[in-house]
Amino acid sequence: MSEQKREIKRKPHRSVEELDEIYSILDEGMVAHVGFVDPESKEPVVIPVAYGRDGNRILFHGSTGSRMFMALKSGVQICATVTLLDGIVSARSPFNSSMNYRSVMAFGIPKVLEGEAKEKALYAVSERLIPGLWDAGREQTKKEFAQTMMVELTLDDVTAKKRSGEALDDEEDKSLPIWAGYIPIENSYGEPITNENAKHLPIPDYIKNLVKRKAK
Repeated sequence: MSEQKREIKRKPHRSVEELDEIYSILDEGMVAHVGFVDPESKEPVVIPVAYGRDGNRILFHGSTGSRMFMALKSGVQICATVTLLDGIVSARSPFNSSMNYRSVMAFGIPKVLEGEAKEKALYAVSERLIPGLWDAGREQTKKEFAQTMMVELTLDDVTAKKRSGEALDDEEDKSLPIWAGYIPIENSYGEPITNENAKHLPIPDYIKNLVKRKAK
């Protein structure tokens, strides 16, 4: 991964530059918002999509007939953003209130993957979202494989920011009798809910293991 190319002009002290920390943000997230200008309508579009990280790239998969993936195949420039919301910050004024967060923005032109590279990428995304399902589930058919597009975006052009900690009030506000602090936000998996048509089957270990995982 090359050095970050884009200068963060607003609140540069929040910049995240360590590669391991950028990767950790991406590894904790599950949804990226992909922004691009639609080649047909010429409108700016932002679409949420599941993703997985594999080394120095993030991977997206979707239908070959979808608006987004047809645009990605055409070679459009995109910006993919992943944001983790860690807390609501309540200061002594609405103006100084904020959010604790970690975010990554990745820029570039995605590459469509084919053949063995496509299959390996599909496996990587599946293992990221539901580890163990690839081996335990039904094998994909040739038709399903053909109807699925897989693209990669290398992480060569990224910026990342974060905010953490308490509320930052103006000096003249700190003596006001108004509560200030932050409320952490935590994400966790709930108990699995079995399909009615699968009630006769036990919950498999790969699902139980997934439920045990908890985002910070």
